[in-house]
Formats: sequence, structure tokens, C-alpha cells
Amino acid sequence: MDVVIIDGYVDEPSGFGVPPYVDAPIRYIAGAVKTHDRSVNVTYFTIDTVRSNWGQLIDRLRNARLMVIYAGITTPGKYLGGAPITIGELEELGRIEGPVKVLGGPVAKFGYGGEGGTRAVPPSRFKALFDLVVSGDVDLVVYELLRGGLSISRAPPYITHSDYRLVDMFAVRGAEIVVQHPNHGGNLIAEVETYKSCTRWISGGCSFCTTVRYGPVVFRSEEAIVREVEALHAAGVRHFRLGRQADFYAYMARDTGKVDHPRPNVDSISRLLHGIRRAAPHLETLHIDNVNPATVYLWQAESAEVTKLLVEYGTPGNVAAMGIETADPRVVKLNNLKVMPEEAYIAVRLISDIGRARGWNGMPYLLPGINFVAGLPGETKETFRLNVEFLDRLLRDDVWVRRVNIRQVLVFPNTPLWRFGTKNVRRHKRYFRAFKRHVRERFDRAMLARVLPRGTVLRALYTEQHYGEGTYARQPGSYPILVYMPMRVPLGRWLDAVVVDHGMRSVVALPLPIDLNTTPKRALGAVPGIGPGTVARIMASRPISDVRSVGDVLPKGFKWAFTVRGAARAGDAGLLPGHLGESRPKDSRGILFRGGQGRG
Repeated sequence: MDVVIIDGYVDEPSGFGVPPYVDAPIRYIAGAVKTHDRSVNVTYFTIDTVRSNWGQLIDRLRNARLMVIYAGITTPGKYLGGAPITIGELEELGRIEGPVKVLGGPVAKFGYGGEGGTRAVPPSRFKALFDLVVSGDVDLVVYELLRGGLSISRAPPYITHSDYRLVDMFAVRGAEIVVQHPNHGGNLIAEVETYKSCTRWISGGCSFCTTVRYGPVVFRSEEAIVREVEALHAAGVRHFRLGRQADFYAYMARDTGKVDHPRPNVDSISRLLHGIRRAAPHLETLHIDNVNPATVYLWQAESAEVTKLLVEYGTPGNVAAMGIETADPRVVKLNNLKVMPEEAYIAVRLISDIGRARGWNGMPYLLPGINFVAGLPGETKETFRLNVEFLDRLLRDDVWVRRVNIRQVLVFPNTPLWRFGTKNVRRHKRYFRAFKRHVRERFDRAMLARVLPRGTVLRALYTEQHYGEGTYARQPGSYPILVYMPMRVPLGRWLDAVVVDHGMRSVVALPLPIDLNTTPKRALGAVPGIGPGTVARIMASRPISDVRSVGDVLPKGFKWAFTVRGAARAGDAGLLPGHLGESRPKDSRGILFRGGQGRG
């Protein structure tokens, strides 16, 4: 029997699966199949692979008795690595005849979410097209379906795991599916789950949130997570994110289930991170996602210790995404949000102060990321002014933030916000647009200039996409900075580059070494201090045969260094000494290198 899994991609508050990420539940589904029968052939497709070769999918489905689609966007964004499945594509796949068809993920539990500021299409839309629309845990439903000989009656779509006993088994046995991912062998990042739901489940959580609707918190053991990482590492994964949780700092937290914001368990987090580094000796990226600012504010001493552990065991470029949502106290109260503005400021500053040290790849080790949500009940024009004041204070006080995410709320069934709808989104659209424009033009550019000043060398960039005559590249990791190079570089290549300018949410950089003989004219013009006249002299002097001739074409006192390919004596690549960032020091515990083993 053959099984086909189609990854339609997931983006929800506590989980991400758009390439280069591969989400955990995809691997659990494969593991459920292999746990039932190791001899079953499992074929894995991403939706982008399906789009590029529909015939290949149809060919595989001829021998398949089961097709599982996993998808769902509850926090929509913009994506470079792939395009999530559309509602039309879901319906087209649902019309395929032959195999038993199972739909799982947030799209089956909460509905199909489109653009922010809209109501989701409810899951009932798909029940006529699929044999099972799974509101529970799709890996468990698949497991029971197979055990029952593909009898639909043997696999209720609402069943969920009561603990992680089976999940931990599925996670290890399904790890091998990653070798079929298009990004395997390149910049593939495995999203690894640490626990289910949110500690704020006892109070109902934020009005719009779907994560808290998964029920009481259930933690995975440190040992189980480490075993999964070990299996993924054996399958060739080198980049990991502990991302399937509402708040990493709350992992194994004391008093979970008794209070909204339990005290961080520093010892457990230390054992987890230490175990991961031991289990994955060739790990290159270890990042996290999601930190509740209320946890950091209420438990500052413990949160400082956790932050230091992430600097020690993690790799540079890490981001603690913090759902502040708003700086308006009235909106906080009406929507049962996490922190008041002053509390949020203290939390953001704590992580910035400890994590801003620059690592081997050019990035600070750990910086906060800020999430704003527009369209919530209680929102007024004043809300957006308060949001601007909050961000202006960060700039004024030199508090570093990696990125600010701004979105209009997406309204899902079974959340308190469902009964309010999207009236505030429509009413305040002009304020939202003005706020977003202010952040992008005034805050983001200024913050990027501090976090990544001109001359910063970014190492281990992976080229992902051509755009016009340029190339987009990123480092693997959590919310990586988008790097635009004003020249076409082959895709799927690792390289280092130096920052020469700043956009609103990206930087402009040139690959190193900057070769005066081969670097395109347009790219040379991006180097600070080089004007059209200098570029013209360089172009007219090509080929430059002697490195001593470089001074003849550059302005007097020019501080950037170049190489000249084929010259009698090679020059230094990149910048002058002292601007190249730190080297990779040996970890104090002897665990490879702090910050990983990148390709710098």
C-alpha cells in the first residue's frame, strides 16, 4: 500500500511550515504510517512541487490508497520560500477519485484563512470533498484509519492525543520523510514541538488566538525532544527551531495549569538545550519562536537566565517573537491580552540587553521581535498613536528589535472574536495603513541601521530567489533578515556578504570578496563612497592587473578593501580588520562551537 502526503504549508501562532521550514505534524503523519507498517511506501509532496508537476502526483496516486493533506494559515504573512495552498487547489485535490482523502491541520480545525481582516471559510466547506476533515490530531486519525483497514468509522475525526506517548514514537519514525523535501541538503529547517497549547488556557487566552483552543498544556519530555532532534540530524537536518509552543520560556514551567504566567523552569530548559547540542554534533542553527512578554516581565531573574542559555547554546540570528499586539491599555483589557505597555517595554529591553552581542555570522545572538495586531475590539485612532509612541521609545532608548510584524486580525470560529467580526478592521483601515507606513519608513530602517550597520559581514547566506537583476538570500533561522544583492548570483549557493545599505525590512549587501574586475557595474555603485565617476574609472581600467593599481581608481582615503582576481598580489576581501565580527569561540562546556558550525 502507498500513502501520499501533501504539505499545503502551515502558519499559525505556534507553528510554521512554509519552506524552508518543514513542520512537525507533517513528520508525525509519516511516522504514524511507518509505526503501523514500516513497509508502506510514503511519498511526500509540497504544494509547490505539485504545482510544478501535477502529473507526477497523479502518477503516484494510481497506487496510493490514502492521501493526506495538511495545511492551514491562521497568521497570514508574506513568504519567500513557498506559496501556501489556495482554496481552489484544496477543492481540486478534494475532487480526485481513488484514494481515501484526509484533510488535516488548522484548515480542518479552524477553517481556511485568507487575508488579514477577514473571516475564515469554515471547515464545513470541505466536508463534501474529503472522506475525513480532521478537527483533532491528524496523525492519530491516520494511525487509527490504517489500523482499521481504512474504514472511516474506525477513525473519528475529532480524536486527539491525551499525551505524547505515540507522538514521540511518530516523531522519530517519521523523521526520514525530510529527505524528500525540496530544501533537504540546503537550508531546510525543522520545526520541533515542545508542548501543546498555551499556558493561558485557564483564562481563555487572547480573544483572537487559535493556539489556546488546543486545550490544556501538555509538555513533551526533554528526552523525547532530544531523540527527535537526533533522528532528524541523522537524516541530514542541520537547522532547527524549537518553535511549536506559545512561549518557549514557559517550557516545563512550574504551576502550569494553575496560573496564566507560570514561573520558568530554568533547569529543564538548560537540560533540553544541552541535550540537543549533544544529540546534533553538526548542528548549524538552533533557534526558538514565541516568548510571552508577560513571562519575561513577571519573572525577570529567571527569564534573564533563560536568555543567557539561549545565547550560550543557541546560534546567532535568533529571534524571540513577542506578541505585544497593542500599546493601548484599553485594548489589552478588552481582549485579555498579555501585557500592559510598560510591562512590554521592560520585557523587550531585558532580552535586547542580554542578547544583542554579535555572533560569528554577523547577527546578534538573540533579539526580540514584536507583533502588533490591528482590528481588535476597543481599538480607536488613539491606539495607533500609542503604538507609534511605544516604538519611538525603543529607538530613543537604543533598545534593539529584530523585526516588527503588523497584521490585521483574522477571525476564526470558536474564538471570542468570532461574534465581533471584522468591523474594526474596516472602520480603521486608513489608520492601519498610516501606522504600517510609519513603522516601515521611520522605525524599521532606523532600527536596521543599528542592528546591521553598513560594513557588517553576514556569513552563511543561502541564495533563494532571483528578482530582476538581483538575488535574494537569507541565513537559515527564525525570521531571518532578507538580503538583496544587486547582481545575479546562482541559486542554492552559500556565501558571505557585506551590508552596504538598508531598506525598510531588508538590507542591501554585496557578496564577498568584492572583486573590482568581475563585480557588475550596478553592484559597484552600491558601495558607500563610490559615485558614478569612480565606477566609470573602474570600468574603464578593467582588467586591473596589479593590486597596487587599485588606489588609482578609488577615492583618496577610501576605507573599503577589495580583491582583484588575477592580480599580481591579491588584496584582502571584505572590510578592513576589526569590522569582520567575532570568530567562533570554543564553547565553555566543550560542545563544538558556541553559535554552531556555520559555513562562513
